[in-house]
Amino acid sequence: MAAGSAPIRTAVVGFGISGRVFHAPLIEADPSYSLDVIVTAHPERAAAAAARYPNARVVPTAEALFALAADLDLVVLGTPPATHFGMASTAIAHKLHVVVDKPFVTTSAHGEELSAAAAEAGVHLTVFQNRRWDADFLTLKKLRDAGALGEVRTFESRFEWWRPEGFGNWRDSATTAEGGGILHDLGAHLIDQAIQLFGPVARSYGETAGQSGEQSAPEQEAFVSLLHDSGVRSRLWMNGAAALTGPRFHVLGSSAGYTKWGLDGQEPALDAGVLPGDPAYGVEPQDSWGVLGVDGATSAVPAERGAYPQFYRLLADTLLRGAPVPVDPADAVEVLKVIEEVHALA
Repeated sequence: MAAGSAPIRTAVVGFGISGRVFHAPLIEADPSYSLDVIVTAHPERAAAAAARYPNARVVPTAEALFALAADLDLVVLGTPPATHFGMASTAIAHKLHVVVDKPFVTTSAHGEELSAAAAEAGVHLTVFQNRRWDADFLTLKKLRDAGALGEVRTFESRFEWWRPEGFGNWRDSATTAEGGGILHDLGAHLIDQAIQLFGPVARSYGETAGQSGEQSAPEQEAFVSLLHDSGVRSRLWMNGAAALTGPRFHVLGSSAGYTKWGLDGQEPALDAGVLPGDPAYGVEPQDSWGVLGVDGATSAVPAERGAYPQFYRLLADTLLRGAPVPVDPADAVEVLKVIEEVHALA
């Protein structure tokens, strides 16, 4: 499909954490887009969506959405992963561009099929790997590019929290086959970040564990070890029931190390109603900065500003000016292949 014109007429499907916290606020804040349709069958969420976005049409079903396809350019899927393949396929068949939240789809084969369908239809398909624009990840990427660590040898990355009661949504019950479990949920971010930093994976190994003891229950804890073609070893931990959390990043190089504690603040800020245009948005407080150096001689590293809005800025460049998509779906397929390898070992 040829490059279009602004505003990009957009529909957000789902108004849970994904649609309400991430997509709708980021789209609404970007002048290249108009938020025209929100899809949710949940009465309270529908009322909240209508109140927050009075110019958007709130409809209850995907069928009602696709009946409006002629008046849309872009569909954003913030629904459970088991729905992604079918809904993205339908959107592509209607010649609509598609953003799919992570995890992309439930299998790498489905990801490859969707990519081929989008290419054949002449529409753009991309994946919302928003944590490529976390403040800590951008800071680490800058340190790597500047050679501040020397030759990186090991990369440790953790995404842990204390939530023994669960999420209260689909994540608590979705099976692995449905894209459930912490490896699909958080591994989709951590594996993607590791590959972005240190390149393709030569070998992978992993472990998963659940708390309920039921075979079909989604895992709540996972560990993944990646050996990159570059020689770097990435070790990744995910845990939804961590009473004490480890460092977010711990990176060791030939001349220095970098350690960072705490999670990026953009999600809680958006959830609290902080708008992307706010001067404080994405700015990490100094007491949250990571440290660089060697034992006995470390210094705090000013954090880069977190930049989730950049995803939609880059996507506007794609849809309006023919630039590459912000996240190649082939990247998400490679992540899914690693997840599938780990699940096969479990």
